[in-house]
Amino acid sequence: MAEIVLGVGISHTPMLNGSLEDWSYFIEADRARPHLDKDGNPATYEELLARADTDTAAQIESEKLAARYAAAMSNLEKIRRTIHDAALDTLIVVGDDQGELHGEGNMPCILIYRGETIANVPPPPNPNRPEWARRLSAKYFEETTPRDYPVDAKLAHHLIDTLMEHEFDIACANSLEPGQGEGHAFGFVHNRLLQGEAPPVVPVFMNTYFPPNQASPRRCYRLGQVVSAAVESYSEDIRVGIIASGGLSHFTVDEDLDGEVLRALREKDAETLCALPRNKLNGGSSEIRNWICAAGALEHLPLTWMDYQPGYRTPAGTGTGLGFAIWS
Repeated sequence: MAEIVLGVGISHTPMLNGSLEDWSYFIEADRARPHLDKDGNPATYEELLARADTDTAAQIESEKLAARYAAAMSNLEKIRRTIHDAALDTLIVVGDDQGELHGEGNMPCILIYRGETIANVPPPPNPNRPEWARRLSAKYFEETTPRDYPVDAKLAHHLIDTLMEHEFDIACANSLEPGQGEGHAFGFVHNRLLQGEAPPVVPVFMNTYFPPNQASPRRCYRLGQVVSAAVESYSEDIRVGIIASGGLSHFTVDEDLDGEVLRALREKDAETLCALPRNKLNGGSSEIRNWICAAGALEHLPLTWMDYQPGYRTPAGTGTGLGFAIWS
C-alpha cells in the first residue's frame, strides 16, 4: 500500500535564491509593482509606506536582515536534507501558476499533470528586468539546456480517477506546448530542493492567484483529504511525499495572518484553515491555499518542525512571510 510519509511547506520566493546583499535590491521592484494591503485592497507602495507601523523601518536594519537570512538559508538546507533522507518514491508538488502556462484563455482551477515527464526550460532573455532580478529568477530553471524530469504518471492517473469519483472536476494535461516548461513553483522544487536528484513528481497546479475561479480554503483542504485517500488506496507499495510550494503572506508581510495559519497547522485546526478570509488570500498571499491543501493531506502526520521569518525588505512593510514546515 502506498503511504504519505513526509510533508513539507516552504516559501519559494526569489529571496531564497540570492545572497543577503540581494535582499536590499528588492525595494527597486517593490516601489514599482502594484500591491494589495493586508485586507486584499489595491494599494501603491507609497500608500503602504504611509500606513506602515512606526517600527517597520527597524525591521530592515542590517543585523535583523542578516539574522533572518541566515535562518532562512539554514531552514532551506534542513528541508533539502529531510527530503533526501526520506528516500521518497514519488513527490506530489502542490503549486500555483502565475500566468506561466495558463492564461485567461484557459485558467483551470485545479489541474493534475499526467505526462511521463515535465520539462524545465531555461528562461528567455528579458533585458527589461534588472540584472539582479534576472539572476535570482533564473535559479528556478535549468541554466542552458532544457531538462525533462520524470513524472509518476500512473499515480497521477489514480489521483485524477479518485478525485473525479469524489466530485472534483479535475483538469488534466499530459504535455506542455513546445518551448514551455514548468513554472517557478515547481522549478523551485527541482532546482533548489532536489538539486539534481529526480524522484518522480506529480504536479498539482492550483489557480491561487486569478479571480474568479480560485478554490475556497475549504475546497483546498478537502482536495488534500481526497489526495491522501487516493494515495492510501493506491495498489503499489511506495513512499510518497507532498510539498506545498509558495507563501506565506506577500508582497505585504502580514505576521498576524501567517501566525494564525501556522498555529492552525500545528494544532491541526482544520476549521480555522477552512474559514480563512478569502479577501486575505489574494496576490502572493493566495499561495497559502497550497499549504491548506497539504494540511488536508497530512492529517495523519504530526507537524514536527516549523520556522517563520518575517522577510521584510522595505520600510513600507513589503516582503515575504518566509514559512518552513515539516510533517513526518
